Amino acid sequence: MRLKLVPDQTNIDFFRRSWLSLGFSGTLIVISVVSFFLMGLNFGIDFRGGTTIRTESTQAVDVAAYRDAMAPLALGDVAITEVFDPNFRADQHVASIRIQAQGDEESITPETIQQVEDALSAVDPAVTFVSVESVGPKVSQELIWTAVESVLAAIAAVLVYIWLRFEWQFALGAVLALVHDVTITIGVFVVFQLKFDLTIIAALLTIVGYSLNDTVVVFDRVRENLRRYKVMELKEVLNLSINETLSRTFMTSFTTLIALIALLALGGDVIRGFVFAMTFGIVVGTYSSVFIASEFLLRLGVKRDWSKPDGEAGTQFAEAES
Repeated sequence: MRLKLVPDQTNIDFFRRSWLSLGFSGTLIVISVVSFFLMGLNFGIDFRGGTTIRTESTQAVDVAAYRDAMAPLALGDVAITEVFDPNFRADQHVASIRIQAQGDEESITPETIQQVEDALSAVDPAVTFVSVESVGPKVSQELIWTAVESVLAAIAAVLVYIWLRFEWQFALGAVLALVHDVTITIGVFVVFQLKFDLTIIAALLTIVGYSLNDTVVVFDRVRENLRRYKVMELKEVLNLSINETLSRTFMTSFTTLIALIALLALGGDVIRGFVFAMTFGIVVGTYSSVFIASEFLLRLGVKRDWSKPDGEAGTQFAEAES
């Protein structure tokens, strides 16, 4: 017996209340942009600068115990991760402790470092402190711009890819959907002041790829149906294509969300920000693939049959009502 979350044959009109989906998305984007300029992102250590302490011990690293030992020091944002390397000895356990910059100082003071070492030594007497490195504000600013450039480069690459594979109308619709997804996901981090670090950038790039995959599946079916149904109105072709791929879209997102929700609940603090961004981004990405990318494609219009040269191709449905 096959599990069916979506019926085999659906006939949903996704453009019946397009003003509602566009209004909803537009409101979220406005809130995200306004909140960004009023509140700003809650940058993590990667973007604010700070100090990294590398420890080594013959005992297994207990991240929770390390965190509890450092809590009374009130050092703000502290990230503790265990470092794994196949070249390590069996009794070599390494941890990386990142502490945010204190005030306007580029690095924490020697007195504070000594307090950290004393606190960790009380938990693990075998711990040794291999290195102490600081990341200043200048490097942090460079990381911010590098992160922005990486997201913009990914979106630009998507634009070129879709343009070459389909037509410019498809490319523009896909890119607008991606901008929609990234903007709203960042907006959630701004509104709720969630920590924003390099792992979130990785999540955003993953969301771009995932959302693009969903959109390409829908657009590929649209292109097939445009050639198959030469007299069917563009809106009906889009509705048919989305309905035909709806089961695949829903099942892919649903199964991915099961794994992400499990990681969100059981994965711990280290990956929680990344997993939350992925979870929210996949929900928004699936929504935009169905409602946003196709809506813009309807409004831009596309040509019906690429095998037949037509001076008016690409414009005969540009004025189609949604």
